[in-house]
Amino acid sequence: MPPKNKKKGGENEDLGLMKAARFGRVKNNLSMGFVGLPNVGKSTLTNLLAGASHAEAANYPFCTIDPNVVTCVVPDQKFKYLADCYKPPSVVPAVLKIVDIAGLIAGASEGAGLGNAFLSHIAAVDGIFHLVRAFDSDEIVHVDDSVDPIRDLETIQQELCLKDKETLTKVCDKEKERIRKEKGMSRQAEVPLSELFQTAYDKCCALIDSNTPVQTGDFGDAEVDVIKEWGLITTKPQIYVVNMSQKNFIRKGSKWLPKIQEWVTTHGGGQILPMSCEFEQTLFDLKDDKEQQKAFLDQCTQEAKDLGLTGPQFVAKSVIPRIIRSGRAALCLQSFYTAGPKEVRAWTIMKGTAAPQAAGVIHTDFERGFIKAEVANFDDFKKLHAGQASMAKVKEAGKYRQEGKGYIMQEGDIVVFMHNVTASKKK
Repeated sequence: MPPKNKKKGGENEDLGLMKAARFGRVKNNLSMGFVGLPNVGKSTLTNLLAGASHAEAANYPFCTIDPNVVTCVVPDQKFKYLADCYKPPSVVPAVLKIVDIAGLIAGASEGAGLGNAFLSHIAAVDGIFHLVRAFDSDEIVHVDDSVDPIRDLETIQQELCLKDKETLTKVCDKEKERIRKEKGMSRQAEVPLSELFQTAYDKCCALIDSNTPVQTGDFGDAEVDVIKEWGLITTKPQIYVVNMSQKNFIRKGSKWLPKIQEWVTTHGGGQILPMSCEFEQTLFDLKDDKEQQKAFLDQCTQEAKDLGLTGPQFVAKSVIPRIIRSGRAALCLQSFYTAGPKEVRAWTIMKGTAAPQAAGVIHTDFERGFIKAEVANFDDFKKLHAGQASMAKVKEAGKYRQEGKGYIMQEGDIVVFMHNVTASKKK
C-alpha cells in the first residue's frame, strides 16, 4: 500500500521526500542511482558504498550484482543491538541497491554521449543521488575543463527536464490519438482533453520549462495518479551529494556550498549532503588497521581545531552511513525486525504498510492467512529485557501488543506474525 501522509513538521516532509514518493512504485526492493557528469566521483563513491563494512553485519556477504550495481548494508543500531542480544547463527540486515549510472554530458537528451542509454538507466531506478564535483584536481580532468558545480547542476537538470519535455509531448499526442479513435474524430478535429489530464499536463510543463523537477510541484491525488503513468524522470526523489576536497570537508566549508544551497532552493528544494571521496577513500584504505584509522580521524579533527572549528559537527567521521540512510529515507522505506535464537533479520517495507502486507514480505502465505501481529516496540525491549534474549520481561510489563489487520507498521517494530493457511478442499 502507498505511504501515508505525515504530519507537518516532520524531517522527511521538510525535504519533500513524501511528495516525491507519491509518484514512485510501491515495492520493497527499490533502488537509488548516482547521476552526474563524468569524473565527479560516482564510481569511487559507489565502490565505497559497496565495500562499506558495518559492525552489525560483519558476516553479510556484500554482493556486487554487476560492474555498476551494488547492494550496501543499511547502518542500523537497533538491528545491531538485537543481533548482539540474540547472537543467532544467521544475521540478515536490510540493504539498499545502488546503481552507478554512466556520466552524462550536455546534449544527452538528444543522444549525445551515451545519451538515451544513460537516460534509460535513470528511468530504471527509483531515486537519484545527484552527485556534483566541488573540488579542484590537476589529475582528474573536468569534462568542461573547469570546476563549477552550479553549471554542472544546470546541465544535468536541464538534460533531465528536456527528456521529460519530450516525454510529455509524446504522452499528450498519445492521449489525443486515443480520444480520436474512441470518438471517431478526424485528424483535423480539435481533440478535447479531459480537465484532469489538461491540468496535470499544464502543471508539469510549467515546472519543466522552469528547469524544476516535477516531483516538487503541488498536485492533487487524482493528478498524481495520472502523472505516475507518464514515466517522467523528474518525478523521482533527488538527494544532492557534493563531493568536496578533504581539506574543505574537514572544515565543513567551501565557496560553493552556499551557491549550491541557493540553487537547490530555487529549483524545488531538497537534501544536500557534503562529503569527500578523497577523505572516505583514505579512511576505507585503513580499514584493516583500526589504530591507523583512528589516528587519521583524530588528525582530521585536530586540523579543524587548529582552525578554531570545534563542536560535534567538526569531529571527523564517515558520511557513508548517512548517504545510505538518506537514500533509503528518500524512497520512504523502513525496517521491522524478526528476532529469535536462529536468526535476527531486518525486513524492508514502505512507510505506511499495514501488518498483513508486511507479513507478506516474509512469505505470501503469511499475508493470505494473516490472523494477528504480536508486536514489541524496540525501545521497550531495550529498556525491559534485562539482558535476556526473549520477550518475557516485555510481556510481564504489558508492553507486548497484539495488533490486527488495520495496524500500520512503525519503524523498528519487533514482530511475530500469526497466520493460518488451510489448503482448499478438492471439489
